[in-house]
Amino acid sequence: MIGLFLGEKDLPNEIIKKVEKKRINYFIVDLTKNNKFKKNKYSSFINIGKFGEILKLIKSKKCKKVIFAGNITKPRISKLKLDLKGLYYIPRIVKAAKLGDAAILKALIKILSENNIKVIKLNTFNPELTLKKGVYTKVKPSQQDYKEIHTGIKTLKKINSYNHTQALIVRDNKVVSRETRKGTKEMINSISKFKTKNGILIKLPKVNQDLRVDLPTIGIDTFKDCNKVGIKGIVIKSNQNIILNKKVSIKYANQNKLFLIAI
Repeated sequence: MIGLFLGEKDLPNEIIKKVEKKRINYFIVDLTKNNKFKKNKYSSFINIGKFGEILKLIKSKKCKKVIFAGNITKPRISKLKLDLKGLYYIPRIVKAAKLGDAAILKALIKILSENNIKVIKLNTFNPELTLKKGVYTKVKPSQQDYKEIHTGIKTLKKINSYNHTQALIVRDNKVVSRETRKGTKEMINSISKFKTKNGILIKLPKVNQDLRVDLPTIGIDTFKDCNKVGIKGIVIKSNQNIILNKKVSIKYANQNKLFLIAI
């Protein structure tokens, strides 16, 4: 039995499909805003303020391992309905919330660990969603591209591990945009094509990021957004970044002369 703590976006659906294909028994703790998984008979819609209810559900299923997947929006603490366990743990959640979304996930993992529940990597059942090191497109990065990629990586390494930034765009060896809390899509679409034309999108895990949760994710929409503003290539981390719609995305990249590299 595996517990799936699921948030927004497409990744949770990929995990559900693979778990069902492998005929693994599972249940869902739906952490979305609008009860996204309500049609799934194994799903329970519980906010994180009711930690007692969550722990009771996990133990009733005799579950020892869980996965976190999808975007889990930082809760509005004042709006949470708390049970007794929630009252006990909420000060830790509040403290973590001040540091960012990643800190909340780390706090949740620690609380689960204290209750003998192990959080495993979100790609445990979906290793095909990551890429090994290499270039995956017909177009290859130039020597100058590699220099610019190095500049972007150096910048990302300086960012605090609790920060929400996992991506940036580099052009002419300068960082022209950084991801904000609104995400990569918003970053790409919010700046002028003049700044992004022939730029490179670099999206990597944060330094010291807990690789069990919140892995940076790209998909066909990312490639389309990049192509729309003239970005010429995408850089991700081998064996760590998630790539959805892999075949479709790489085919699109080849058709539109973008490069994709896993470093």
